[in-house]
Amino acid sequence: MEPIYVFGHRNPDTDSIVSAMAYAALRNALGDREYEAVALGQPTDETRRILHRFGFRSPRKISDVYTQVRDLDFDTPPVMSAEVTVGRAWTALQSQKGLSSVAVANEDGTLYGMLAREDVANYNMNLVASSYLRPVPIFNLLSVLEGKLISDSSDFPDAVSGEVTIALPYGIDEGISFKKDSLVICGNQPDMIRRCLEQNVNCLILCQTQLGEDLRRIPSKTAVIMTPYDAYRAVRLIFQSVPVGRICQRRDISCVHLNDRLDDVKELVLKQKGHAYPILDEEEKVVGILTRQHLLRPRRKRVVLVDHNELAQSVPGLKEAEILEIIDHHRLADIQTTNPIYVRNEPVGSTTTIIAGMFQELGLLPHKNLAGIMAAAIISDTVLFKSPTCTQRDKNMAERMARIAKLSLEELGRDIFSANLEGKTAADLLLADYKEFHIAGHDFAIGQVTCVDSPGMLQRKSEFLAEMQRIEQERKFSMVLLMLTDVLLEGTQLLYIGDDEVISQAFNATPRDNMVFLPKVMSRKKQVVPSLSALWG
Repeated sequence: MEPIYVFGHRNPDTDSIVSAMAYAALRNALGDREYEAVALGQPTDETRRILHRFGFRSPRKISDVYTQVRDLDFDTPPVMSAEVTVGRAWTALQSQKGLSSVAVANEDGTLYGMLAREDVANYNMNLVASSYLRPVPIFNLLSVLEGKLISDSSDFPDAVSGEVTIALPYGIDEGISFKKDSLVICGNQPDMIRRCLEQNVNCLILCQTQLGEDLRRIPSKTAVIMTPYDAYRAVRLIFQSVPVGRICQRRDISCVHLNDRLDDVKELVLKQKGHAYPILDEEEKVVGILTRQHLLRPRRKRVVLVDHNELAQSVPGLKEAEILEIIDHHRLADIQTTNPIYVRNEPVGSTTTIIAGMFQELGLLPHKNLAGIMAAAIISDTVLFKSPTCTQRDKNMAERMARIAKLSLEELGRDIFSANLEGKTAADLLLADYKEFHIAGHDFAIGQVTCVDSPGMLQRKSEFLAEMQRIEQERKFSMVLLMLTDVLLEGTQLLYIGDDEVISQAFNATPRDNMVFLPKVMSRKKQVVPSLSALWG
């Protein structure tokens, strides 16, 4: 069963990461074992410290949810060695009724070639004009003939080859001779058997007969094989002992990989005339066969969105995925679904608060460490309950999680917001909690750094503005803002690149030198974005 990915927004903050982890844990605890928390970006230092403190590892990162070859119900027929006989290969093809080709692999599992039904048919037709058998391993002959080799181990041949001749039981010239490079097929014909042994033909195949004791004593280098088949069938089977590596296609083979996007594969299939394409994994090993039929009904990746419902903030390829649920505390945005889904959107300060409530509603107590990171996520997203987005439910849930985890919310809050931000570049700080928006024809971005020493952060003002200007020009944004939210001052030092008049009108303040202090402004979602939205209509 493919996993159901649970993830928050790009450039995830602590609430985004923890809400994904908590919801996946909730569903898995209820028996839905396929839920997996993942991240769309690297966790912030704050998030990593919190996870480490409570013994968790960061979720693995995914880059997109585009439909890939691995999401298709492709065929997985046996992958044959290049040394397998044509006979066995044909049996394998016959067992795969809807498949026109099978893959042939090297010893390490990488692709050697492709064997199609028409390759076997062409080989069989070519035999009409030729009776010479190129060297084949003796084991191959024994296998197809279900034969037994009569030979001393010291004279055991590795391979046999030669002109294939059927010695008929009558009308044979007493003076006939065989080339040493011959494979002679005969039945219960003692005189013919003796002549072959004395002339040291390459191989003698006895059909439905035994080698008498007097004939066994004849000194000979001939490989003698006894088979239960008649001469007619033996001749056909001999040529089926050839390794498939000799007749399979080796050139101009179009391959696909498990991670290839479905759109790219469709384009390849439309351009090519092939009917089957080998599928390779990350190590170039063959894992299956793709045909055009497999492209008709692809399985879409299944996802659950937490802490966001805006396409620009979500994972690339979301339109190709199947969204199962959305759990969020932000404004309703532009994500659309093809089917009705479960949506839970509540006006609280943290998505983790909603999920903590779901634990309570379902009568499930989160274990101590999980409760610890859930309490930390609520504190982080509500800025120690000072954000205007904070509600009494956030406080109640954080206190309940703290009791389960047996920790102090005050101590946890000081640990979160007194983190050392030195040693990081301006770009690291700006992009750690960064979101892009499109409102009323305006494209803009807002980064946020929550700290306890905004005056110290402002010493790097020129670095921040330079990085913000780079982003504005590169992305062609109308505005880029950075919120330096100070928990102790209970306000935000707002840096911006853009129109002074927009800042002045949106926040009813007088900006100076690309900066303005906004008292009591702690929330990007509930205070900064709505102010700009109201200005732009």
